[in-house]
Amino acid sequence: MTGPAAAAGLDPPASAARPAGFQPGAERGRLPAPGDLALPVTGAKLLTDADGRPLRVADLPADTDWVPLGTLDGVPAWATDLTTAGTLPGRARGWASLAAEVPEPHAALASRALAVITWRRTHRWCGACRAELTDKPGETARRCPDCGLYVPMQLSAAVLVAITRPGPAGRADELLLVRHATGPTGLWALVAGFVEAGETLEAAVHREVGEEVALSVDRLAYFGSQPWAISGPGVLLAGFTARAADPHAEPVVDGRELTEARWFGVDALPAELPPAYSISRWLIDATVTAARR
Repeated sequence: MTGPAAAAGLDPPASAARPAGFQPGAERGRLPAPGDLALPVTGAKLLTDADGRPLRVADLPADTDWVPLGTLDGVPAWATDLTTAGTLPGRARGWASLAAEVPEPHAALASRALAVITWRRTHRWCGACRAELTDKPGETARRCPDCGLYVPMQLSAAVLVAITRPGPAGRADELLLVRHATGPTGLWALVAGFVEAGETLEAAVHREVGEEVALSVDRLAYFGSQPWAISGPGVLLAGFTARAADPHAEPVVDGRELTEARWFGVDALPAELPPAYSISRWLIDATVTAARR
């Protein structure tokens, strides 16, 4: 591995990279086959078999309207929107619980299914002339047949950062963990936030850290990224590591997005940490590993 994360001694786990078995795609060059993978979406949930694995195309009616997702281990995968359907096949699962149980390639495929179907459901009409949009062949995009407006699926970039500082004399480094005002409020997580228009990822890190905990950081290094369906369709998390510019500064929470922020020794972290399948946890675990080297 090369790059800033390697230079900092922080190696993301293999699962932090895009899994070799899953390849996103939008080509409609062939019709779905009965044995192809099927990922029906209903609202914000996916329909799976009893073990959380994808259904098969043969499990749904022959007239199902399929959307290509790509391939998993060479097998084509398709999604469909059953939000308004009556009887539903399989078991409805939220992505958070599903991703915590299935292998990473399946979690990535499930994330894409939710993102693509939700985007299609919410981008049916042209925002310029109100005509109904049509699919653009070979792309996850739509175009207006009347005014020509091109509407690609848009990603929402967000950043999160593992901030460390030297521990007291003779002790291990300390890691800043925070509790958010919304979402899983019982977890100790990392400072995070969405990137603003016209802003670089690095600038977003500095701004979010300043806004949420009133700290400054330096030695900023890129770690890795992960699609994150829990925060909404098309959300892409970019993870960073950083050091506190002032090792003696204490965090001050903003009172809106965060309720608490504390320094923890990397050898004494709380039990309430993000789940193992999240880039937040990958960052925390990598930080602990690096501190122990």
